[in-house]
Amino acid sequence: MPHSFVNFSKSILYSLGFSSNFYFHYSGQQYGAESGLLKPFLHTWSLSVEEQFYILFPIALLVTFKYFRKYLIHILILGFAISLGLADWGSRNHPSFNFYALPTRGWELLAGSIIAYFEINNGNRSKNKTLNLILPTIGLLLIGHSILFFNDKMFHPSFYTLSPIIGVCLFIWFSNKKEIITKILSTKLFVGIGLISYSLYLWHYPIFAFARYTEFISSASNMDRKIILGLFVFLGSIITYYFIEKPARNKDFKFKSILKLITASYLILIIFNSIIAVNELSFFKIGDDIINEKNNNLILKKKILSSVRISSNDICYNPDDLEQCIFNKLSKRSVYLVGDSTMGSLILDLKDRVLNKNYRFVTSVNNDCLFFPGFNRVNARTRKIDKKCNDAYFSKLKKDIKNYKNSIIIIGGRFPLSLNLNRFEGIPEGGKGKEWEHYYTPAEKTPVVKFDNLQSSFKSLIEDLQKDNHVILIYPMPVLSHNVFRRLSSSHDHGNLTNSYEVFKERTKSSFDMLNQNKGTNIHRIYPHKLLCNTLIKKRCVAKDDKNIFYIDHTHLSLKGARMINNLIMKEIEKIELKSN
Repeated sequence: MPHSFVNFSKSILYSLGFSSNFYFHYSGQQYGAESGLLKPFLHTWSLSVEEQFYILFPIALLVTFKYFRKYLIHILILGFAISLGLADWGSRNHPSFNFYALPTRGWELLAGSIIAYFEINNGNRSKNKTLNLILPTIGLLLIGHSILFFNDKMFHPSFYTLSPIIGVCLFIWFSNKKEIITKILSTKLFVGIGLISYSLYLWHYPIFAFARYTEFISSASNMDRKIILGLFVFLGSIITYYFIEKPARNKDFKFKSILKLITASYLILIIFNSIIAVNELSFFKIGDDIINEKNNNLILKKKILSSVRISSNDICYNPDDLEQCIFNKLSKRSVYLVGDSTMGSLILDLKDRVLNKNYRFVTSVNNDCLFFPGFNRVNARTRKIDKKCNDAYFSKLKKDIKNYKNSIIIIGGRFPLSLNLNRFEGIPEGGKGKEWEHYYTPAEKTPVVKFDNLQSSFKSLIEDLQKDNHVILIYPMPVLSHNVFRRLSSSHDHGNLTNSYEVFKERTKSSFDMLNQNKGTNIHRIYPHKLLCNTLIKKRCVAKDDKNIFYIDHTHLSLKGARMINNLIMKEIEKIELKSN
């Protein structure tokens, strides 16, 4: 899809400049997250870190040799300790930067430098026969432990992740021909895998990313397809090893010839991807006929419309200054939209309709963040308060909303995510959700009114807002098991793209209870599920009909889907206008 293609081109450009680690950090990409599995070049972050090290380390080494040569090992150990200390601190305070940055990754590379120093100085590695028999096995066990027991909830890199580095160091330093583990890893099979390992690393991520993107593989049930892909990765790695890696190391090849080839490749990639990146689209109006044509079997034809450039002023996500998200400022009547990114899907169409009726249109959309005054959103792993989704933000937002008296306030979002703390996108219906990476906790500073839970906070908020305004509550939208566009754009069977209505009701019960608790003539309710569930197909929630698709992924509406919800919103606005007149 267009937005994925733009991001793909950006990642190529940053990879070519040995800086993709910064790109993926600043684009908010969590390594290991589901979305990260769809980024074909996400794995290049580590290559960027390595290249940055290989550029800076020789410079530091030259300075050390010139002025502090006798303190070389001390400087290496000090660098290791400082980097490890920074990593442990960063894992709790800045986990994303900590994961991707050289200062907090350098200790892993410096461990090898320290081993190399001792080997060069001694002229050999360990000669202790007893340790040479025992410690390689211990080293391998430490590596195995990290493979089996490390998970995305651990602070990483940090003191906790010392074990695989220590394991590798033990194995390198104490391995010898007489020890059983060394003998096994010295067999032709393992040596062969070692030779193509760099090619394996380069090939594996893009192949599996594209396979996931097209849903060629999507779950554990696709094990046969994963095996086929694994074999393809090995085949590609063998070919690139023999036809690219080995020839590039051949001394008979002239360096100038290789340099010309690399330069030409660089220029082609830079020019092509720069054209795409320069024409980046902030948002995409996804037309009703993107994937609409059908045959008798209701197989939808792939047809991607040209994307339409939308000004960055057309939509506002989590602004630092709420003033920048006001349109038609001179009007005395206001419509204020508040919610998460699912509400953001409504903005493009709703904005035009509201402005046509001469309303001031104000938006405050914050990804995965819902309006719960008196609470802070906390990262489940680091236990840190989110600086963009906390009581200070909610207080500021509430104060801003209350400045617009006699307004229409639209509030909605993924309430089940906040209340149940489980993500269900991509999860088979009835399956267990993935634990949400955040949760809400009461703010440390006791608010004027102490709330026991999110429900009481929300109830108080709505009661307060409805005194001087009309409040339109948007009830939860179905979350799908499939990413609609990936499924429809794939070449294999599309499936029925429906979900159980009963499962939807079960997952959203607590959200409906919370939204139902407020009563009053100034409260209006929109039920998206009445359009999408138990209508076209009995007891099913649908993602499309014969002519249109309603979603762009698991959770966000397409332009057509947004128009359907906005039709209901505009009807409520007309009722409010009649009441006011």
